[in-house]
Amino acid sequence: MQGRNQDSRGQSLRQGAGPVRQDLMDVSKYVVTFPSSSLIVDSSHLSQRKRTSEPPDRTPPRTVAFLGPAMLCQAVLLLLHCFTSLTLGQYDLCKSLVSTDDGAVWEQYACQPKAQSMKDYMRVKVDPPGITCGNPPERFCTLENPYLCSDECDASNSDLAHPPQLMQDRERTGRITYWQTVTWSRYPEPLLANISLAWNKSLELTDDITITFEYGRPTNMVLDKSMDHGRTWQSYQFYADDCLDAFNMAPKLVRDLSPANITRVICTEQFSRWVGSKNDKNVRFEVRERFAVFAGPKLLNMDSLYTRMESMKGLRDFFTFTNLRLRLLRPALGGTYVQRDNLLKYFYAISNIEVPARCKCNLHASLCLLQEGDLQCQCEHNTTGQDCQRCKKGFKAKSWKAGSYLPTPNGSPNTCAIAGAPTGGGSNCECYGHSNRCSYIDYLNIVTCVSCKHNTRGQNCQHCRLGYFRNASAELDDEGVCIECNCNQMGSVHDRCNGTGFCQCKYGATGPKCDDCFPGYYWKQGCYSNVCDEELLLCQNGGTCSQNQKCICPPEFKGVLCQQSRCEGDKACNTACTAHLHLLVPLLLCVLLPHLLATLTAH
Repeated sequence: MQGRNQDSRGQSLRQGAGPVRQDLMDVSKYVVTFPSSSLIVDSSHLSQRKRTSEPPDRTPPRTVAFLGPAMLCQAVLLLLHCFTSLTLGQYDLCKSLVSTDDGAVWEQYACQPKAQSMKDYMRVKVDPPGITCGNPPERFCTLENPYLCSDECDASNSDLAHPPQLMQDRERTGRITYWQTVTWSRYPEPLLANISLAWNKSLELTDDITITFEYGRPTNMVLDKSMDHGRTWQSYQFYADDCLDAFNMAPKLVRDLSPANITRVICTEQFSRWVGSKNDKNVRFEVRERFAVFAGPKLLNMDSLYTRMESMKGLRDFFTFTNLRLRLLRPALGGTYVQRDNLLKYFYAISNIEVPARCKCNLHASLCLLQEGDLQCQCEHNTTGQDCQRCKKGFKAKSWKAGSYLPTPNGSPNTCAIAGAPTGGGSNCECYGHSNRCSYIDYLNIVTCVSCKHNTRGQNCQHCRLGYFRNASAELDDEGVCIECNCNQMGSVHDRCNGTGFCQCKYGATGPKCDDCFPGYYWKQGCYSNVCDEELLLCQNGGTCSQNQKCICPPEFKGVLCQQSRCEGDKACNTACTAHLHLLVPLLLCVLLPHLLATLTAH
């Protein structure tokens, strides 16, 4: 296959890559003269022409510059930089029209849209209802000035309101705007908030997700992602000031991960410990550091990253999502314990969410446009669909395939063939040994395997059945490629798990199989919120906590935490005293009766 630039047979006319860089176009003006030869550098090709005895063309060039050796080196380096930026590792060109001796032909390449900020396209939803401050109006303090509660949140006043849309607005006036929750006035009830971000489109992360918090970063938080438009969720990363206490996970840094476990879900303490609300506002999901494991600290070796994207199972899916969700579990505390006398300083506030990503088009499109409110790939290679995930009607191949980054730098487009091209059957079924039968479905323009075995399913028997997950240590053609999920029925939402074997847990449950509880919950055929404990939910007035399920109160107190006196009036006290007497009389008789009998017998 010919490259994207002109070769010895013809010239390539680029399509789909956008305007050519001006610094590359201007290179055509450099003509470097030597005693025996001249090096002609222009925007279309490089060649070295030997001087001949023929008289030179006397037509003056448009611009001519005579360069010394130092300037020559600079010009060559500039040229190489421009060519590299246009052709290596960008995958921004789907096809080019190449002129050959046999005529003009289209040359196809794997391609993908440019990365951009997805903040402008996301749909934001917060829950539970009523978590946003301002209805009714409420005063609040800051952790730095906890007793100066002069700030107010009022949803009816635009200057004092903090609605969810302020997480994604453009702050052009210099005034910081932010979404804010109600304060923790209902402590010890947990202050919980979910922020769901939806795009109705598969996206691929290209840089760090950054969440900017005003007035302090959360003490505990979880970032989740969904790949099926919010139907199922899986944890992306845990954040806590004490990972072991909050999530029963050892703290880790992304830079400590190896290439083999780069997709591991970790808990980090890097973004949760109190450093002051103004010193560091950001919480990150580190994408660049994960890329750097393969491409180097400055991401100069992108070929290595793209090669790993193709060869390492689950790596591309790890950066793919349709929805994101922030679960805010515990607000910033200012580096201390909860101070019950001033709960107005505890809340969440987010001023900005940045999600750098590109549309996932399966390497079949270089453009992604907003159409009727949704992002849509502008598909090439005879593909169609929102993600270019199927062949066009009238085209069919042995099976639809995503494009491939390999071989670099142009990749493989895996173009859908025109209808009537031979598709084969029997031995041509691509079922990884889990079936020897396949069928062409005319309506969908695909060839699909039939009767997949070994707990597999899918067009090529490449996926696991529901209730099973992929064995990462087995090849696709291994009979043991799918492992049963074995989700705990009481702790999990259903019997299905994600690609790493983690089940979707009910609220409060955790662990790969959802058979354990988060701190603050106890297990009793499922996870339930602690009624009491020995740290925060203390039984009062001498009460004792029984298995985190209830407080056993002294007779004169009642309530969930034994916080209420039974004697709220004379009648209540008299009733309580009478009840106590009824209990004491039989006890006294039991103690005194033997002594009375002994005395009477003696006399």
